[in-house]
Amino acid sequence: MSKTSPLVKFLINLAKTQTILNSRFDRGLGGLGFNEFLILHSLSQADNQTMRRVDIADKIGMTASGVTRLLLPMEKVHLIKSGPNEQDARVRCVLLASGGKQRLFEALERMELLSEEIIMPNQLDKISELSDLVVEIGGRALMV
Repeated sequence: MSKTSPLVKFLINLAKTQTILNSRFDRGLGGLGFNEFLILHSLSQADNQTMRRVDIADKIGMTASGVTRLLLPMEKVHLIKSGPNEQDARVRCVLLASGGKQRLFEALERMELLSEEIIMPNQLDKISELSDLVVEIGGRALMV
């Protein structure tokens, strides 16, 4: 068997780390799943806290159908609202509800605590550069 290249090893480790982090965050966000957190966070950053479902999917790296499956229960517990799109009546938009704003605020506090447990203080100076690299890798992966 051939030796694994450093590039392949890095990508394997990155994928394993993502899986581990998703699991840890799913358990640590007070009943809010990590993907639900990502949806609420994306909505909070959007203009008028409103996005189309397909735009949410693109933003968080999921399929549109996967996002739709997550949004239905989120709407039932009043984290989000669904409504018409002003530019296109055929498209439904998702709006961050007041309950979602509160849950996001709580989840962000928990996320900060979890992040401080996971990332050692002496590594903080590397985080910005590593974050930029991961974003660049993700963008290049979309183009391949």
